[in-house]
Amino acid sequence: MANALWRLELNGKIRLARGTVADGPQVLMPEEATLAQLLRGTAETFAAALRGSDGQRVPAQPRLLAPAAEQEIWAAGVTYERSREARREESKLPDQYERVYDAERPEVFFKSAGRWARGSGEPIGIRADSTWDVPEPELGLVVNARGDIIAYTIGNDVSSRSIEGENALYLPQAKYYTGSCAIGPCLVPVSEAPPVRDMVIGLRIVRGGKAIFDDEVSFARMKRTTEELVDWLTRANEFPDGVILLTGTGLVPAGDFTLLPGDEVSIAITGLGALRNTVERVGRAEKRASAAGRS
Repeated sequence: MANALWRLELNGKIRLARGTVADGPQVLMPEEATLAQLLRGTAETFAAALRGSDGQRVPAQPRLLAPAAEQEIWAAGVTYERSREARREESKLPDQYERVYDAERPEVFFKSAGRWARGSGEPIGIRADSTWDVPEPELGLVVNARGDIIAYTIGNDVSSRSIEGENALYLPQAKYYTGSCAIGPCLVPVSEAPPVRDMVIGLRIVRGGKAIFDDEVSFARMKRTTEELVDWLTRANEFPDGVILLTGTGLVPAGDFTLLPGDEVSIAITGLGALRNTVERVGRAEKRASAAGRS
């Protein structure tokens, strides 16, 4: 069973815990331990910190948090052929996605502050002013302060296809809003996980108790390597507390599909467990009334 790092809330305090992917968090790490400290070390020291069973046992059914705190979360786009096709479908300027798919430089963008990411069991959001919304299941690369990939996690880059498709300059609004990013349930050291090319990612969406989407894809279908994406991210950025990079999606529901409040979204990756979230609507569809209008 693969060792894993979990982030929890216990009695109003945030704690880290050791455990396994299969059994969940088992033993609390020292109270002073932080994710930033662990991500300043190497892959070997990160993995070593998760070995052993000494410490206070984790109470039953703790509240799981996203395994990110000070870390920024970034994302890469158009890294699979299916993603390229979907972006062409939604966009009024489809050739730009064709060009970035074939270009040397990938699309890499800021997705979320780690403290705003949702964990497994927490709700993800769809914008009230959007009409076409999809989950984007992705492999998350956990990168240390030196720019090395030291662990993996699961990510959901929830996106408004209607907003992004209207104008590519609206990408931040389509990608970064309350509940638009979920990661978890845990961090699995590279040494404990299967090789990326042997991993499979699956997406299952349940509505009203019935599965309305259920598919999977191998990471062998990715056009770019994980190391290549991290290299581009870190060329002109420094991440002293580490960073998480989502690597793009190869699972895109058909063009007539959109998420609805109450949908249950489950993303599973070989060796990393499953990230599960329900959907809620966030924000306002209408403009805020002006001061004159309120008087």
